[in-house]
Amino acid sequence: MLNQTSVTEFLLLGVTDIRELWPLLFVVFFTIYIFNVVGNGAILMIVISDPRLHSPMYFFLGNLSCLDICYSTVTLPKMLENFLSSHKAISFLGCISQLHFFHFFGSTEAILLAVMAFDRFVAICKPLHYTVIMNHQLCIQVASTVWVIGFFHASLHSIMTSRLNFCGSNHIHHFLCDIKPLLDLACGNIDLNQRLLNTVTGTIAMGPFFLILLSYFSIITYLFLKTHSCSVLHKALSTCASHFMVVMLLYVPALFTYIRPALGSSMDQDRVIAIMYTVVTPVLNPLIYTLRNREVKGALSRVISRKL
Repeated sequence: MLNQTSVTEFLLLGVTDIRELWPLLFVVFFTIYIFNVVGNGAILMIVISDPRLHSPMYFFLGNLSCLDICYSTVTLPKMLENFLSSHKAISFLGCISQLHFFHFFGSTEAILLAVMAFDRFVAICKPLHYTVIMNHQLCIQVASTVWVIGFFHASLHSIMTSRLNFCGSNHIHHFLCDIKPLLDLACGNIDLNQRLLNTVTGTIAMGPFFLILLSYFSIITYLFLKTHSCSVLHKALSTCASHFMVVMLLYVPALFTYIRPALGSSMDQDRVIAIMYTVVTPVLNPLIYTLRNREVKGALSRVISRKL
């Protein structure tokens, strides 16, 4: 990466300027982070250790839990550190690295949710061919491709952002180094970066989202046309409910941030929305999947029984 800037560090202004709230916010966000790591770590552990969960659905769920831990770890430790310090500096390289991994894990999760929706489509609409279509080798290849796409998408933004000139203020009105706050500080022409943000990130976000909607539309259509039993219909839809809730929790705030017009943008709104998909959503995912999934709850209880 070429560093063509006179700025050697940035100051992350954080969630709020009210110093009296920092100790309370530290406790709140630290608690959330611990629950996130423990909850998603537990799901990852039982998916790996329990042979009954060695299926495509739980393989992708394990990937999602791993992503949620990494996604929060990119932002929360630095946020927690800043709550305890009046010096909120982050180096230029550290800022670009945070931007890279933030978009790496975020875009990977967005694409993975589309893959999980396709998995549910095959399981419900093609049950006799499910094990043939969603075989182990394909799952490994798909998961690897998803991670690689996310990495190169993030690399594009981190490289292009690192080449900008930052010759003025180094105050980032956010708790993380993201593209939009950095573009506000850049000197010179940022049209190419803005177009990349709108087109590439827009495609990464909207493409999987439409695939998810298409998968669910196909599932609902198939069930209404082929299934005449209310109990079977309810059971099939309940298997998709957890995934759909996770999709809404991630996509609605993210789309509101990156797809809406820049003129309607507000830094305070962006910070609140960013807290939703970087802090709240990852800690809710394990709760959603464990509370609504009998197999995950059963596997978790078996692990706890063995430990006790």
